[in-house]
Amino acid sequence: MDTSQLIIWLGFTFAAYSVVGNDSIQTLGTFLSSNEKKHWSTLWLFAGSILAATLIYGWVNYGGDVSYDRLAKYPEMTDMSWVYLLPPLVLLTLTRTGIPVSTSFLILTFFNEKNMVDMVIKSGSGYLLAFGLAVALYFLITNIFEKEVRSTEMNAKQRSKWTIAQWCSTGFLWAMWLIQDFANIYVYLPRSLTLMELISSLVILLSMLAYIFYQKGGNIQKIVKAKTNTTDIRSATIIDLLFGLILLFFKELNNVPMSTTWVFIGLLAGRELAIKYKFEELTKDTFKDIGMDLAKVFFGLIVSIGLVYGLKLI
Repeated sequence: MDTSQLIIWLGFTFAAYSVVGNDSIQTLGTFLSSNEKKHWSTLWLFAGSILAATLIYGWVNYGGDVSYDRLAKYPEMTDMSWVYLLPPLVLLTLTRTGIPVSTSFLILTFFNEKNMVDMVIKSGSGYLLAFGLAVALYFLITNIFEKEVRSTEMNAKQRSKWTIAQWCSTGFLWAMWLIQDFANIYVYLPRSLTLMELISSLVILLSMLAYIFYQKGGNIQKIVKAKTNTTDIRSATIIDLLFGLILLFFKELNNVPMSTTWVFIGLLAGRELAIKYKFEELTKDTFKDIGMDLAKVFFGLIVSIGLVYGLKLI
């Protein structure tokens, strides 16, 4: 393996761990929180099976392009230098601090900064849509649904039904998220993968996912647990389903990559605002928490822009 190939696969591996470690908690965080009593390997087998199926489906139906055509405007790099390892390494560092940065901006912008404006517009629209829908939905259901979640314990039959519903909603959301975020990882590899490249990359992804499940989500999981009732399987089901439907909408809208982090933060912010208003009370701390989460994703955007243009100046 020559130096360029080594950099390509190191970049893919670093990106795989960084993206899975940072972004996957958006989709699997509530799933992990509400299934803490189950062994991590059971949860990993479920999520890993969906990952493999989604990856193989894209490979078969898009002529070897597992990004689902989301890398159409990102030219394949056949001769990478060491600087291309910086974006996932920076992301890896930020992930360990628990900052929910956007991998789409941090990695994809480095490969083609001309698409940044379109990505910002689509991601900002995703935040606003998720925030608005979450506020509207939870204004309607908080008095009944969230109050019931807090005040009643499920019997065995109810828990069984909600468990099935949650695993289905999580599976749907996980597949929609993967279709969006495969681009952030596979930007390092050829646009049309050989069978060996597909298998090798899948093994790396599944290994990274296993480690994240073993670690129970890591630092980013703290953001999920800090929100009201996210550990209850009933609340987790509603969050996952709404998030999945929003990502499906943007998947069908166009093939411009977007930040799923912004959508996720917007969804949790709208949900928290509605619940606090209807069920508890709005305080300065509520708005402070929402503002801090939003500030963190903007910080990720600033870091990605600074990294791209800083290296170009150098």
